[in-house]
Amino acid sequence: MNNIFAVAGVSIKELYRRKDFYVLFILTVLICLLMASVNIFHDDKIVRYLKEISLLFIWISSLVIAITTTARQIPAEKENRTLFPLLAKPLTRTELLLGKFLGCWLACGLALVCFYAFFGALAGSREHAWPLLNYFQAVVLHWIMLGVVIALTLLGSLVFTAPSSNATISFVAVAGILLLGRHLNKVALAIPEPRRSILYSIYYGIPHLELFDVRDLIIHNWPPIAWRVCGLATLYALAYAAVFLIAACQVFRRKALN
Repeated sequence: MNNIFAVAGVSIKELYRRKDFYVLFILTVLICLLMASVNIFHDDKIVRYLKEISLLFIWISSLVIAITTTARQIPAEKENRTLFPLLAKPLTRTELLLGKFLGCWLACGLALVCFYAFFGALAGSREHAWPLLNYFQAVVLHWIMLGVVIALTLLGSLVFTAPSSNATISFVAVAGILLLGRHLNKVALAIPEPRRSILYSIYYGIPHLELFDVRDLIIHNWPPIAWRVCGLATLYALAYAAVFLIAACQVFRRKALN
């Protein structure tokens, strides 16, 4: 565990040394502040639309940070010639991968806290209400979902040669799951066999990341989600993250480093 935490600490420092997080955070802040300063038709309920747009920017920014940061972890070690010295120490390939995953996941968690803290302050100044429990559940479920995305991107970094191709394919896959994943079973009903069975297999095989999209919980100030449901969703996401990490460890163990 000491080796894993050491590698994770390096990954966290790497994120905050780069400009990606700061650029996305400042851009999100400026856009949200601009929208919050506009009073459209003097309608107090317009704040819901502002919250929806702001949360959309937060989701996009978090996915950009998670995928781009994870996609360059292993390729950057190879390019900088630091992979061999790392593995020459009492550090296994599995520990290196787990450290990279943990570091990227924790770094994304810290970024989410910054984004949601700003959003909560902005929304609270307009609504004069701070549903802290709703924000807590939204942040935790969002962070758990990013764990699956990071594990998937880490696996892709060992399969695809270039970080750019890995990041592009990961973006397409995650966006496809978020936008279309919930509708695949409905589409399967309208097509004949064997395509129906193939589509059903895809529907039940992919991780349904849209289950963790609880933005409406904050936008409409709904009651908090039952903790049992949150626990089941967490186990569901951790199971998929574990599958992707095990697959990544198997690929990395058999992969030639030269």
